[in-house]
Amino acid sequence: MFLAMLTLSGCTSSIGGVAAPAPSTSRTPELPPRAKDLSLLGKDPCALLTPAQLDQLGENGAPRRLAEDVQRDGPTCAFDVDARTPTYTYYLETIPTADIRDWLTGAHHRSSLVREPADVPGFPALLNYAPGDEGCETLVGVADGQTLRAQVAPDDGSFPQRQLCDMATTVAKMAVETLETVK
Repeated sequence: MFLAMLTLSGCTSSIGGVAAPAPSTSRTPELPPRAKDLSLLGKDPCALLTPAQLDQLGENGAPRRLAEDVQRDGPTCAFDVDARTPTYTYYLETIPTADIRDWLTGAHHRSSLVREPADVPGFPALLNYAPGDEGCETLVGVADGQTLRAQVAPDDGSFPQRQLCDMATTVAKMAVETLETVK
């Protein structure tokens, strides 16, 4: 899994022989309030991207639902972009049992991961990634206790991590747009 655990330690400077700790990457980001609730209950993650959105992303096959026995937090759909290189897969996961704050201070929190605010208008959102790893996820708090996860995983190391984060955020925004139209 691309969210490998990393241990960060070290010193950046010393004054009078006393080492100063490295700047912390575990600062808790502030999240904006949610403008409205969008329930994930009963939503199929494979239906959260429209045909037009899939064309825009370059998805070239049929979205595929991951098997229930795959260890995930909720139903997950994979969208492959593999007609030409570089190849990669987008994942959308509906997590109806975890609040976005769980990644900041709760059961999903991992101190070795970087968490930064992501721009998903009207919703609290986070980028969550391991520095230098080949992956990134965007988490969107769509309702109290419910989180939408968008990930992108390359089949090789052909993308810089920041680009992967931008791609995951684009997919998250698209899925939120679709959720807003589904009643």
